[in-house]
Amino acid sequence: MANDRERIIVGLDIGTSVIRVVIGEINESTGKLEVIGCASKESGGINKGSIVNIEKAKDAIKEAIETAEYNASVAVSSVVLGIGGSQIEGKNSRAVVPVRSNGRTNGEITEEDVKKVIENATEILSTEYREKLHVIPQDYIVDGTSGIKDPVHMMGTKLEVEVHIITEAKTVLQNIRTCISRAGYFLDGVMLNTLAQTQSVCHQDEMDLGSILIDLGAGTTDALVLIKGAPISTTSVQVGGNLVTNDISIVLGIPVAVAEKIKVEYGCCWPQLINSSNDKEVILPGVGGRSPEVIMQSKVCEIIQARVAQIFTMIKAAIVKDTKDTITQLSGNIILTGGGAQMEGVVELAQAIFKTSSVRIGVPESMGGVEEEYRNPEFATAVGLIVANQRIIRERGKSKKSKRGNVSTQTKNKDENVLKKIFKSLF
Repeated sequence: MANDRERIIVGLDIGTSVIRVVIGEINESTGKLEVIGCASKESGGINKGSIVNIEKAKDAIKEAIETAEYNASVAVSSVVLGIGGSQIEGKNSRAVVPVRSNGRTNGEITEEDVKKVIENATEILSTEYREKLHVIPQDYIVDGTSGIKDPVHMMGTKLEVEVHIITEAKTVLQNIRTCISRAGYFLDGVMLNTLAQTQSVCHQDEMDLGSILIDLGAGTTDALVLIKGAPISTTSVQVGGNLVTNDISIVLGIPVAVAEKIKVEYGCCWPQLINSSNDKEVILPGVGGRSPEVIMQSKVCEIIQARVAQIFTMIKAAIVKDTKDTITQLSGNIILTGGGAQMEGVVELAQAIFKTSSVRIGVPESMGGVEEEYRNPEFATAVGLIVANQRIIRERGKSKKSKRGNVSTQTKNKDENVLKKIFKSLF
């Protein structure tokens, strides 16, 4: 197996229950990104986006990447990581700077002016306990005129910026970097899961009109609110698909593993989809000498609906609290991703909770290459990571390779440089 690092991109999505990997390659003849390998493996040592057992997490990450390598017939040395969960925080900030001539054409805005105003906007969130993942400009205002995406070379006396700042607990990132390093891979960059997903499942008009992306994970449910092409809110609630499994286990008195199997095979969260003609029998295995029992799928649906409705209600409340009246300005879609998005009836339930018909499942577009296992909402993050990073892959290949020093220090610098280029082109 060989690795042409200039053309290979690896997206790594570390979830509470499953780790997913997608390997992309820039086709030499077409210049387009293709998926050449993917894999999903049971997770370990991870809970709600945080590492709780480094050795278990390291082993699970290594197994998932090696499987993807085998499927793609390539060897990889580095990955781009998607991160989410309850330790993520998103804040909006605003700053203003005067535009000074300094020997230049009077009043012409330069890259230095833009850099300065963004630095001023992020200073208020500097802390020794949190690390900035992304600083994303939402809008530039020149002398009171808003709606400007790139103010460089414009004339003005005052430059303002509105930004969305996404941070993560430093200890969480340090533990994840340690796991990836111990697994034998270098870290090319870190990207928020839901931001990565916008690149694989969202359309530009949806982001411009204002949409909500909801990632229904096993440990947490994360949401990103976009308007005018940029994020305005990043939220997370500490409930997910695992609680649905636990509910089934407790109510029906069956082991968690059996409850998970029933959820996957018979799960439905919208009772109106089940009637007397299609209500299936569900066999519950006997436990402790107890005889097997038969119940109807509609009973399972009742259990599931209550918890999924609560999850949607909680994430909606978190979004409303964070965005206040801005949510009423959204006229795009609610896009559902993650493993929970595959459950029957999830669109209908979301429509009822959010009181809108504009709800859809986020499925990555076809990117050729291997069999299209990645074309489901579970792979939205991993695919989004390689789509976002293809913009800088050639530049990375051109740069002179130097000896790798301290992994954590080098990785942090690479994260910042990579993501600056990505978001300059994205938003």
